Amino acid sequence: MYIMLDSLIENRVDHKKPRHEGITYIIDKFQGFDRENFEIISPFVDMVKIYGAYPLLISDNHLIKRINFYHENNVLVSTGSTLTEYALRENVFKKFVEESKISGFDIIEISENNIHLSFDEKKKITKIIESQYLRHQWKIGRKDPRRQLTVDETIKRANEALEINQREKIILEANLGYNVGLYDEKGDVKWNLLSAITSKIPPNNIIFEAPLEIQQAVLIAEFGQRVNLGEVKLENVASIESQRRGFLSKASFSINPVKKGPEGSPATKFIYYIIRNKHPIEQSELIYMTNLPRRTVQASVEELRNQGLIIEKNSLDDTRKKVYNLVKDEWV
Repeated sequence: MYIMLDSLIENRVDHKKPRHEGITYIIDKFQGFDRENFEIISPFVDMVKIYGAYPLLISDNHLIKRINFYHENNVLVSTGSTLTEYALRENVFKKFVEESKISGFDIIEISENNIHLSFDEKKKITKIIESQYLRHQWKIGRKDPRRQLTVDETIKRANEALEINQREKIILEANLGYNVGLYDEKGDVKWNLLSAITSKIPPNNIIFEAPLEIQQAVLIAEFGQRVNLGEVKLENVASIESQRRGFLSKASFSINPVKKGPEGSPATKFIYYIIRNKHPIEQSELIYMTNLPRRTVQASVEELRNQGLIIEKNSLDDTRKKVYNLVKDEWV
């Protein structure tokens, strides 16, 4: 197939679906769209969420017809977490999952926006979903700006979800993109929060909701083409794909430069320099190469983790040893 100026376009890591990286997850609010145009951009769309309680507002025939259209274009279809929470509160969750399967949904999205679930309850919910051979994704966070989770609680809930099912990614809540989750009241990224989360959870395990174009541009600039983006409007799909391929969008020119270098003592900066130029690297290697005391190396590594610059994992060769890598390079 001929592609215009093919040599100028960056190849995608996962250029064919189903993708494991660089996922684009759109929302469907029953807006009208040109089906022919959707077929053109459908190779760039991995999943679609039918928003809120909208599936309850139309006939089963219309819902099934809409889901079938997405399937014809190789796009997976998810419920929204609002509908899932409603089913849980009304004690009809099992029936909801069964009817979601009949309608053709592929994924059940679950959140704790207005409910609280214990770890055991989460495992039971997962078993109900898996009994219908459906996938599930946990959304972490709250929509209400006045009831935001702490960093520790966000990480705790994310790790619980990943422990329940390591095959799936977690979704970070953003609601409309203002004053929720990773974003402040202007819609700008809270870099300290982003760093704190990605220092504990590899970014390839996260789908970042990013409703605003500037948020999409910032996250692609930060993590590259492999970043997973959710809550995307249909009209932004082509722009996102262009940025993944190395082209700047109008939003890209609004990005404020962010200092990403390490802060702290000379030892901390030295350790970062070593990890940046030789990663992944074990702690014993850092001690040998820097000739610094073990306690100094450990303190510097912990400081770099807290700044969101590196991530720690167990060594594949020896689980007693720790290996350090740059956050940007921590992808499957």
